[in-house]
Amino acid sequence: MDFEPVIGLEVHAQMLSNTKIFCNCSTQFGGEPNTRTCPVCLGMPGVLPVANRRVVEFSLKTALATGCTIQKYNQFARKNYFYPDLPKGYQISQYELPIATGGYLDLEIEADGAKKRIGITRIHMEEDAGKLMHEINGIAGDSSYVDLNRTGVPLMEIVSEPDIRSAREAVEYLKTLRSILQYLEVCDGNMEQGSFRCDANISLRPRGREKFGTKVELKNMNSFRHVERAIEFEIERQRDMLEDGHEIRQETRLWDEKREETFSMRSKEEAHDYRYFPDPDLVPLVIDEDWIAAVRAGLPELPRQRRQRFTDEYKLSDYDADVLTATKQVADYFEAAVKLHGQPKAVSNWIMGDIMRSLSDARDIAGFRVTPAHLAAMIALIDKGTISGKIAKKVFELMAETGKMPEAVVQEQGLVQVSDTGELEKAVQAVLDANAQMVEDFRGGKDKVFGFLMGQVMKSTKGKGNPQLLNDILRRKLAD
Repeated sequence: MDFEPVIGLEVHAQMLSNTKIFCNCSTQFGGEPNTRTCPVCLGMPGVLPVANRRVVEFSLKTALATGCTIQKYNQFARKNYFYPDLPKGYQISQYELPIATGGYLDLEIEADGAKKRIGITRIHMEEDAGKLMHEINGIAGDSSYVDLNRTGVPLMEIVSEPDIRSAREAVEYLKTLRSILQYLEVCDGNMEQGSFRCDANISLRPRGREKFGTKVELKNMNSFRHVERAIEFEIERQRDMLEDGHEIRQETRLWDEKREETFSMRSKEEAHDYRYFPDPDLVPLVIDEDWIAAVRAGLPELPRQRRQRFTDEYKLSDYDADVLTATKQVADYFEAAVKLHGQPKAVSNWIMGDIMRSLSDARDIAGFRVTPAHLAAMIALIDKGTISGKIAKKVFELMAETGKMPEAVVQEQGLVQVSDTGELEKAVQAVLDANAQMVEDFRGGKDKVFGFLMGQVMKSTKGKGNPQLLNDILRRKLAD
């Protein structure tokens, strides 16, 4: 039987607020365990939480950017469960009255640019739990330790409709959503630190049937690669079970990245297991039209719109525009460099080539030593004929190492391109005289010899000879 995967994703995005969602404790990553806590986030008796306005505005931004309907009356609720990393015995979240519902993301999945729309069921705000540590300094003992620094860190949970049909679509959805959140500057999207993480609900059904199969929830996926492999594994696991006549059990499973397989964690809870009820310590949120209008007016240009503008305004290919707009920092860098020296394609090539290779994370481009001013000035030197493209590679390396402007690097290192035709004529003739047999071979029809001779000429000029002039001179002399 041909089975069709049905996948829905629940994304937890940590919001870029300096303080927690209901208190003034710092949200900064790291720090000594249990040092960024207070009576409010620890749930001590008699304390009262107060909602962080910035967190609400971040949620409104995301709702507007994803086409959601904002619920003008929404409410926090208590999600009750008992676990050592949850000091209050409940998590403050939203259930029946979330801040936004009914949005969507449009994905470009096929090579021909075909689009697919993935629905967004809801967006709601909640606080993060703490963290259990089963190892200290890499050593597992008989005890587990709890670090409550993350307790109360503000999260948005963004729940998709079960519209995703493959691991590839799931990854594309996550990349698209993360890019939007980064452009909005509401989440840094760091999966390794847990500020952008997802759970996947996966089921299989006979193709053509509307009724869903029994879903399994996947957790513990901290990279796009792990998401793709975990979903692919789970699809195959469920398919094998169904083909063998076994029933799928509703459960939560974890991804083991070393074994590259999923394993059972616990049976899957239902909503009623959490006994949701409105939090009596927090008043309902009432969001008026003026607040929504103010947030909408402050929305930035989003990735899809910026990508389209890059192809229209700068005449870039779809591929170049995709790469350059994937992160806001790279797109900003590109436009700053083009503004200084209007060569969009040349700037694009350097960014996607040497600059990207120099960075471990594309977002680090904002602090890269080769600034847009450095890059624009170097391209100008190439255009003037002061340096060749080959010399520019060396200039770029030295700029990245020292932070000096290209003009200074060129002067200090003596890297000015040689364009004196008389000097280049002598260099070419010397190579021809030293390689008489090669010259005869070329004139006898062995065209590949030209590359060797050109290489020898460039070597004799220490890479400083103007390549175009040398090429012309060499061809002319060989033709004599």
